[in-house]
Amino acid sequence: MFAVYALGVHIPVPVPGFDSEKVVDLLKGSPFFQLLNVFGGGALRRLSIFALGLNPYITSSIIMQVMQQAIPEWKKDMQEGGEYARKKNNQRTRFLTIALCFFQGWGFLQYMRVVPAIAALSAFDNATVLIFWTAGSVFQLWMGEQISERGIGNGVSLMIFAGIILSLPYQAETIVRGLQTGTIAWWSVIVVLALFLAATWFIVYFTTAQRKIPIQHMRRQVGTKTMGGQTNYLPLSLNMAGVMPIIFAVSLVYIPSQFAGMLGGATTPAGAWLENLGSFLNPANGQAISQQVPIPRGLIGCVFYTSLIMFFNYFWTAMQYNVQDISDNLKRHGSFIPGVRPGKQTRDFLDAVISKITLVGAIFIALVALLQYVTPALARIDASFVSVIGGTSLLIMVSVALETMRQIESSVLMRQYNQ
Repeated sequence: MFAVYALGVHIPVPVPGFDSEKVVDLLKGSPFFQLLNVFGGGALRRLSIFALGLNPYITSSIIMQVMQQAIPEWKKDMQEGGEYARKKNNQRTRFLTIALCFFQGWGFLQYMRVVPAIAALSAFDNATVLIFWTAGSVFQLWMGEQISERGIGNGVSLMIFAGIILSLPYQAETIVRGLQTGTIAWWSVIVVLALFLAATWFIVYFTTAQRKIPIQHMRRQVGTKTMGGQTNYLPLSLNMAGVMPIIFAVSLVYIPSQFAGMLGGATTPAGAWLENLGSFLNPANGQAISQQVPIPRGLIGCVFYTSLIMFFNYFWTAMQYNVQDISDNLKRHGSFIPGVRPGKQTRDFLDAVISKITLVGAIFIALVALLQYVTPALARIDASFVSVIGGTSLLIMVSVALETMRQIESSVLMRQYNQ
């Protein structure tokens, strides 16, 4: 499946007069374009059939999970409906994915209209590109599902992981080219590699960190035997929300710039206003606020970006970890936390522990997310050279690799038990 994906990334949609190098040059200063290009393994700059990647599916999955929490009937169906409810929810997600493919594809085309070949496309050509992109995105989703069903699971995440890995050779090529032309100093490369290794260790350490809460099971007398009484642990991961807060935050930060491109940019009043707003929200923008205020606009963007990550980290954790349900399940199975009474005290205790863990996890995610904007300043290098060093891409690579290792170990362990 990885081989098929790598082949599809290099198959372009037929657009007359399109030159991928010109697209990279014209959109080099757009962090939104750089992020999407990294996620798709370079498919967007090639105008490949896989240019949309799995972004529409990720967005639709987020929307459906929020809707499940907002609509009590859907939440109840997912809790009690079993396999039928899961299949029905997957069907809704797929239909929403197809709709978002057309919407996001049209948005990308409008955003890329600075490229003459894209601006000259007819209505028929635009429709052809959108159909190719939608089919490619759905095909990638199908490949991810095949990996989940026939492989070791986590298929969609592995497809995103593959896209980021495919971007690494191009990233290395641009750095080598910069060294040859003198655009990049040799010490800048050393700083970038050191930060890359440090960030990887940092992510592994915090991703695997857990707070283990002891759980005591009550003893039961069954006939002449005493059952239960063991002590287990309730593991709470330090990074409970994963990469979802960054994905939420990135989507909101770059929305003004994306819509500005759709509305004509600086040529229209609405586009100019959104473009100016997007410049304040962009953490990588080094332009001064004004002549009287020489503070970089990116500083405001960093504060806003960090605030969004902190907020969405608490929001996502609250959706995934319901302390009421955990407390009820412990009470139902005759288990309790030593020194804490079942019921309200257990809920309050778990809520306090999860709140503290979430704060540490939110600070960790914010630091990782800001690394991709800090690295260019420390290494005195253009941001386009280090788009894989920090932020969502590196966090996804490390998290998916760790999860895949756990699943392989579990699979090997199950085979040993079966033998």
